[in-house]
Amino acid sequence: MPKSKGRKKANKRPTPPKHKPTAVETKGPSPTWYVALMFGLMGVGVLLIIANYIGFLPGGTSNSYLLIGLAGIGVGFGMTMNYR
Repeated sequence: MPKSKGRKKANKRPTPPKHKPTAVETKGPSPTWYVALMFGLMGVGVLLIIANYIGFLPGGTSNSYLLIGLAGIGVGFGMTMNYR
């Protein structure tokens, strides 16, 4: 039985771009107030949850205090995504 010749292999290199890429603008570091607010929200959230479990807050232990504390931690953690 005869053997087939097979196909020619395609060039695996991509074609070079025809235009010169422009320089990407780099953003500077995050301002100090952003970093302080980020860590402050996380810290206040943790303190609020701990104070709720101890019973230090008015009204006794409440789920609303827990949700507010978790929201503070979540917003602070979300701010870390934009930290430079």
